Amino acid sequence: MSNSAHTAGVSWSVQQALEALRSSQKPPHGTPAYSRFVNRPLGRQLAARAVVLGLSPNQLSGLSALCSFSAIALVALAAPTVFVAMSVAGLLVLGYALDSADGQVARLTGLGSPFGEWLDHMIDCAKISALHLAVAIHVFRFSGLGATWVLVPLAFVFVANVLFFGMILTDQLRRAAGADPLKKASSLSVVRALAILPTDFGALCLVFVTLAWPTLFVGLYSVMLVGCAALLLAALGRWARQLRAIAVAP
Repeated sequence: MSNSAHTAGVSWSVQQALEALRSSQKPPHGTPAYSRFVNRPLGRQLAARAVVLGLSPNQLSGLSALCSFSAIALVALAAPTVFVAMSVAGLLVLGYALDSADGQVARLTGLGSPFGEWLDHMIDCAKISALHLAVAIHVFRFSGLGATWVLVPLAFVFVANVLFFGMILTDQLRRAAGADPLKKASSLSVVRALAILPTDFGALCLVFVTLAWPTLFVGLYSVMLVGCAALLLAALGRWARQLRAIAVAP
């Protein structure tokens, strides 16, 4: 890899790109712990190297999808060995980091576009749905725990999609109303970042390290589901209050 690249009229070295990216990060308010402390910094490292290589945000989105859907295929189709578990977790982690990197490159280079944002959200939605459906197939085929446990990933796909749609829709409605989308009932508290960890896709990625041990995997996955469902219920009330406040604002 070369030491510098010409992107959007600017020649960058990896170090220069890293320094510029550190000053162009999204605010961490309300961000779960893994995404805040692990995924964004990892994505920043990948983004800096992508800028040097001249990769576009959409190309990074494509690489993210390739990693994520390769992992999802392994979950659904491969018997759960330790190697498979590590491969799934590694591919999911890399895919999630690349998902962070594409937005960081877009902000740094000014190459973001409505199509790019649409593509990113569509990949995210497909990834969330496909992952939990793959877990349902995996539990049925490989876990030996009985067909009843298939209901857990089926419930998770419902909860995860409602949460994802709710976050996106609430953000868009606040923007359309002229409200600051970042002005939410959130904080920089590390305790809060840990409390909302069940909603963190990155934390879910790490659960797949245990895929080779069905009882442990399904147990941890179920804990993530319960936590995510509880946080969704809390978020629904908060989003409703925020949008009602916008509606009555002078």
